[in-house]
Amino acid sequence: MRIDVLTLFPGMFVGPLDESILQRARTGGQLDLRIHNLRDYAHDRHKTVDDRPFGGGPGMVLKPEPLFEAVETLTAGDEVHVVLLSPSGRVFTQAVARDLAQRRRILLVCGSYEGVDERVREGLANDELSIGDYVLTNGALPAMVIIDAVTRLLPGVLGDAESALDESFSHGWLEYPHYTRPAEFRGMKVPEVLLSGNHAEIEKWRAAQARKRTQERRPDLLATAPSLADGGPTEPGRDEPRATRPN
Repeated sequence: MRIDVLTLFPGMFVGPLDESILQRARTGGQLDLRIHNLRDYAHDRHKTVDDRPFGGGPGMVLKPEPLFEAVETLTAGDEVHVVLLSPSGRVFTQAVARDLAQRRRILLVCGSYEGVDERVREGLANDELSIGDYVLTNGALPAMVIIDAVTRLLPGVLGDAESALDESFSHGWLEYPHYTRPAEFRGMKVPEVLLSGNHAEIEKWRAAQARKRTQERRPDLLATAPSLADGGPTEPGRDEPRATRPN
């Protein structure tokens, strides 16, 4: 998979994307990651990419000219899913990550300052995503979050192919508790069922724990969680709505 990132701050991507699973995915060829500086597409002496908003107000707005030139140049002759990162986008979830992981190429456009000219949303973006209900300095950190979440779902990236299927949100619920050796630590014991070797009972326990944890910590997920069997999640969560503007 190829992911391009268009940003005003390419230096922010140095380091976080060169470690751990992301670094292995890049080295192994599962992820082709390319970072582009928006200022390379501004042609005046000062490499201007922003201006004051029409109608007044604080802050600066990213201009349409360099954004259109950059996106059109990077997507020329190819089918690319263009994602604008902004606080006003739909919330990025595991279901959205799964959808993006099925695509061959993605271009993440990082917003900055007070945002982007509205014509960028209307004329360039296939989708608009936010990683949460808060405001960050720019779209670099959201881009890194999305890259990480999507890369983990690519075939061959994780050592155990089941790992990405058995995590929080993968089935619409939070994940059940995990334990490892020793069986007792400082008076805290591993639940007996996990030591029993009875896989059917273990699966029932895990499903029940996933449901309990979700009810306690994220009751908002219950409205869209899948139906339960044997007291726990057994099927994938519902997909999020598709982008309003097709490729």
